[in-house]
Amino acid sequence: MNTTDQTAKDVHVRARNIGGIDEADVTLPPGVTVLSGRNATNRTSFLQALMAGLGSEQPSLKADADEGHVELEIGDRTWTRTLTRHGEAVSFDGDPFLDDPQLADMFAFLLENNEVRRAVERGDDLREIIMRPIDTDSIEAEIAELEREKDDIDDRIEELERLETELPDLEAERREVREELEGAREELADVQAEIDDLDADLEESRSRKEDIEAAFQRLREARSELEDVEFDIEAERATLAELREERDELEETLERAEPSDSDPEAIAERIADARRRKRELDDTLSELQSVISFNEEMLEGDGLDLDLDGTSSAGTGGDVTDKLVEDTERTVCWTCGSEVERDRIDETLDLLGKIRAEKLDERNELRNRIDELSTERSELQQARREVERAESRLEDVEAEIEATEERIEGLEDDRDEQAEAVEELEAETERVGEGDYDEVLERHREANELELRVERLESDLADVDARIEEREEAIDDRSRLADEREQVADQLTELRTRVDRIEADAVESFNEHMDAVLDILQYDNIDRIWIERREREVREGRRKVTRPEFDLHIIRTTAGGESYRDTIDHLSESEREVTGLVFALAGYLVHDVHEDLPFIVLDSLEAIDSDRIARIVDYLEEYAEYFVVALLPEDADALAADRSYVEEFAG
Repeated sequence: MNTTDQTAKDVHVRARNIGGIDEADVTLPPGVTVLSGRNATNRTSFLQALMAGLGSEQPSLKADADEGHVELEIGDRTWTRTLTRHGEAVSFDGDPFLDDPQLADMFAFLLENNEVRRAVERGDDLREIIMRPIDTDSIEAEIAELEREKDDIDDRIEELERLETELPDLEAERREVREELEGAREELADVQAEIDDLDADLEESRSRKEDIEAAFQRLREARSELEDVEFDIEAERATLAELREERDELEETLERAEPSDSDPEAIAERIADARRRKRELDDTLSELQSVISFNEEMLEGDGLDLDLDGTSSAGTGGDVTDKLVEDTERTVCWTCGSEVERDRIDETLDLLGKIRAEKLDERNELRNRIDELSTERSELQQARREVERAESRLEDVEAEIEATEERIEGLEDDRDEQAEAVEELEAETERVGEGDYDEVLERHREANELELRVERLESDLADVDARIEEREEAIDDRSRLADEREQVADQLTELRTRVDRIEADAVESFNEHMDAVLDILQYDNIDRIWIERREREVREGRRKVTRPEFDLHIIRTTAGGESYRDTIDHLSESEREVTGLVFALAGYLVHDVHEDLPFIVLDSLEAIDSDRIARIVDYLEEYAEYFVVALLPEDADALAADRSYVEEFAG
């Protein structure tokens, strides 16, 4: 994708078989380029060719062609696009200017069917339009992940703080263990000295002495193994207690789980039905608005010329506007040609307006219903997943409990066997030294017990040293974790405010530009058009949540100078078109489209008078390096003479 480093250069557009174009080769300089011509002169087709080269997939392939091609050259860079027909479908290939055209299609490629322009005209949800390019689901998932990360850091910091509080007690425990170990070592040294003195007085053979020492060595090893087995038993029992506690919690979770008769798949079908109905309502509302707008224009005398009496409109009595001026009470129906009272047409328009309002209410209700059903389905799916996880984990825990109980049983058997072995070895040491060696045996027993005690104390001291070292390292790690937590908190704040910031920026941008444009265009009875961002409480499943929405406000002034609120439905087509363009500009700026795409293309401004078109072009041109607009010749004549004009396109 290109950036705006090329925007100081001319743009060469070569197109073949796009829209109604056979071949076209046009150069667009920076600034405003006006495509001047009557309808059916391929102005819009050329705009489509430009859009295709920039990355859009909205342009159409020429009806009698199987392949179309666009080449876009800016400076020493060239981008290409190929359109290929496959039956009823058309595929897009090549190397376009943009990788992802979504933002451009919405906010820069402003042809007649542009979604943003039409959304304003239909009274659609403006917040949904402006926020659609934002992947809110991804943001929410990222927020959830960062919240888990922050919670983990908080737990770790809390654990480190707890560990730090244990340091004084551990230091005291280490001193006690060291003192006790030193005392045990001194006692052992004294006993060993006594044994050595006794050994020196012995006249018994060396082999008898070695037998005694060997017997005590076996006894010492057996006692050590017995202690190890008892330690393993205690560890397994602690594990068993934890597993049983987890099993109880899982069983309680499953007991609390409420069975539901609802089926997520059935709800999904209801959501699909509601969305299909909403699309139908969108189409109906669009058609109703077109009918209402057309009839309002005809009543105002801005509509078509009709041949009412068999003569051309150039003759007398053939112009609808003249008829309306001549007779304000009666007029000629432009649908059937008969003369009717204007009140009848007004009544029909009022009826159509009421029908449209009812359809709007129905669409809003459907939108809320879709939200509620989506939330209900998500909650059901989440509840099912939690139950399935609990059931699966419960099976695993049951198996682990059974395995742990078997290990404990085996270890208890080992302990009993080892205890018997220790008893036998104790008896053996007594037999080996019976008679004259009772004192020697007693000293050996003391030494044996002291050696075990020294080993245990050394192990305890090593354990205390390790725990102290762990806590000292934890204290050093806490500062790092605090910095990490601050970074995560900043990320969370940025994510949580990103959507709010974009919404606020969109509202501010629209209101600012709308005020400026209305000031420039000077509509007689419009004081102000602005968007208000407010929170609305809606129901999602069983919960009530607060959601933001954009309210479009219109203030008009009567001939007597009194102000009153109005709706988008009552704006003229010109006023609606201007409002839609300003809203598209707000999206163009808020989403920084200009950073990746220095183009705005625009057509279908016939509803706006020539003088106002010139002012709009003057206002909008500063926001894009290349501003390409298609106009009728009389509208193009109203623009400044220094604009670039293109008046011919190849057919």
